[in-house]
Amino acid sequence: MKQLSTKVTSNAHGQDSSYFLGWEEYEKNPYDEIKNPNGIIQMGLAENQLCFDLIETWLARNPDAAGLKKDGQSIFKELALFQDYHGLPEFKKALAEFMEEIRGNRVRFDPSKIVLAAGSTSANETLMFCLAEPGDAFLLPTPYYPGFDRDLKWRTGAEIVPIHCSSSNGFQIKESALQQAYQQAQKLDLKVKGVLVTNPSNPLGTMLTRREINLLVDFISSKNIHLISDEIYSGTVFGFEQFVSVMDVLKDKNLENSEVAKRVHVVYSLSKDLGLPGFRVGAIYSNDEMVVSAATKMSSFGLVSSQTQYLLSALLSDKKFTSKYLDENKKRLKIRQKQLVSGLEAAGVTCLKSNAGLFCWVDMRHLLDTNTFEAELELWKKIVYEVKLNISPGSSCHCTEPGWFRVCFANMSEDTLDLAMKRLKEYVESTDSRRMISKSSHERIKSLRKRTVSNWVFRVSWTDRVPDER
Repeated sequence: MKQLSTKVTSNAHGQDSSYFLGWEEYEKNPYDEIKNPNGIIQMGLAENQLCFDLIETWLARNPDAAGLKKDGQSIFKELALFQDYHGLPEFKKALAEFMEEIRGNRVRFDPSKIVLAAGSTSANETLMFCLAEPGDAFLLPTPYYPGFDRDLKWRTGAEIVPIHCSSSNGFQIKESALQQAYQQAQKLDLKVKGVLVTNPSNPLGTMLTRREINLLVDFISSKNIHLISDEIYSGTVFGFEQFVSVMDVLKDKNLENSEVAKRVHVVYSLSKDLGLPGFRVGAIYSNDEMVVSAATKMSSFGLVSSQTQYLLSALLSDKKFTSKYLDENKKRLKIRQKQLVSGLEAAGVTCLKSNAGLFCWVDMRHLLDTNTFEAELELWKKIVYEVKLNISPGSSCHCTEPGWFRVCFANMSEDTLDLAMKRLKEYVESTDSRRMISKSSHERIKSLRKRTVSNWVFRVSWTDRVPDER
């Protein structure tokens, strides 16, 4: 008798992707400055560890929140027994205001339209369950986060159809690519229920432009489908540019109370902006009461603990803290990203110009032996096993062009990042040296063959002429 279900034994989870396999190799041989200095450095994990000191300082100054107390009195029992899947009202209010602050207070979020979930993974899957039947499709621009193959498809039975984007325009979404993806879904006899985008993009580290968001809103309006905007990196935009949310565009187009707005849903989480993935705090924001109601019922399978909600409601309600945190977080991310980019340039490697996220989209096409995904995986294996860096190959992100890699920079110290860049530089230099030697040998052999052939031709020609001269 079969012991396990077909669902859990299928390959649909995506655990065999190089994205996850890199993690497994890292866990077998993790770098440690003292205990394992020759281990693998983890550059495939998008964690934000740059501002823990700010949060720890706040916790030390607010012992009541950390100690589950209110006005000095313990509320442990109250929180331990609280089970309402609608969530603590004070937390939803604080979260809504934090999301507004990230967007420059240009738009408003109604706390009653927020559904809490155990991280963005749970939030995205919940939306799939609410909006799609098994076999229905969502269109996703490439490259996209490898975990979406698991989050959106594995348990829901939904399908993903890629919107192919290319490096020729910085991987921006084009109308022709949108239409082609929609037509491809129809050819596969799939009903398209919507488009899902990450903004800022994981793995690109870039924001969607207003043109792209306008294009998406017009597209879902014309097709009468949904748009999910995963904005979990919205607080990581650094530099002079402001984050542009789909909510900004709806407001600009005077669509805030329209039927189109009811088909636009925002996913958020505190995993990236606050660096708290272990707290498992995600959220869905929707203008559709039916979606909110259905998602709230489904959230009972992935609740956020009331203790976590209580602690974070106090932290997020401290406006002085959140303002300082968001500013400092952006400054530190910008500095660390610049450190990575400079290290890559010193190694003769470039990346896509970016201004957000915890990673860079790195161009290593010149290091491929051939312009194939097989060559990309071979290069990735060398970087993991020889260079001892775990980075994510573009093929795991469904990139259509071999040779691109996602490299994370915010989950390690400055010294560790410097070491990672030193290792990469040494590898590139040794690779270039081997190629020069190989090319030189090839040229010598080619030259020798050319001389040999020339001499042979000369001898044959001379011999052929001799009888004529006699």
